[in-house]
Amino acid sequence: MATTMEEVIAKAETVEIEPKTGVAINPQTPREEKLNGADPKITNGNEKDYSNGEKATEEPKNGTVEEDKQMPKDEAKKEEVPVETEPKTGVSFPVKLDDGKQLNAVGLRKKSMLGLGIKIYGFGVYAANEKLKDLLRSKIGKAPAKPTKEMYQLVIDSDAGMLVRMVIVFSNLTISMVRKNFDEGLGASIKKLTGGKNDELTKKIMGEASDDIKLTPGSVIEISRLPGYVLQTKVMGEVVSMVESELLCRAYIYLYLGDDPFDKEAKEKFGMSLLSLF
Repeated sequence: MATTMEEVIAKAETVEIEPKTGVAINPQTPREEKLNGADPKITNGNEKDYSNGEKATEEPKNGTVEEDKQMPKDEAKKEEVPVETEPKTGVSFPVKLDDGKQLNAVGLRKKSMLGLGIKIYGFGVYAANEKLKDLLRSKIGKAPAKPTKEMYQLVIDSDAGMLVRMVIVFSNLTISMVRKNFDEGLGASIKKLTGGKNDELTKKIMGEASDDIKLTPGSVIEISRLPGYVLQTKVMGEVVSMVESELLCRAYIYLYLGDDPFDKEAKEKFGMSLLSLF
């Protein structure tokens, strides 16, 4: 039914009274009339689309504008987290994650190719330090003068939460190459820990990640040891595997804290962070 002129005027003049204060509230008046007989439809935000293709834009309310202006500032404050930079790659890592894990060391993974040490990724090793502190104090008691093999082994064997964030710096790296690298490294770790091989287990770490995925510089892989000896792998934020295996968890942490770590300086830094927990 068409709207009469009297109904439009009545709507425009309607005033709502706030019952507690008796103050008039601004009336809600129609902002657009039909254009060439067509009803406007909301398409996105404040923009309205008419059936004949013409558009009219409704001005946002002042409160909305102020909120929009304020939002980036509030978000910026939340994102202001101190970082530590890995010097050989320039990759920065936040000193604390949202779940409370703290950065205990940064390092560089290199791979020898044609006699050259090629930089593959910068990494940051995070841990649930409160749980590690309880573990070290209960098993060792007094802080030693310097990091000991016993300290590293306690961390390797425990199920305390840990995460290694790897930021790729090598161009044209693929999941297939990463998978092969972990197969070799984890295979060696398992052999040192058990005296034997377990090829089936080492292949699970990259899970369902497609071998065709190309990891450009800046791509992130995160591998976490979760309580209960669960090893979780994320590639660019997507979970590609979750494997419950005490041996696999121990073998993975051994890559960074074992006898032949990926980066000896990073292992030493991690050891110094352990001393500070006593």
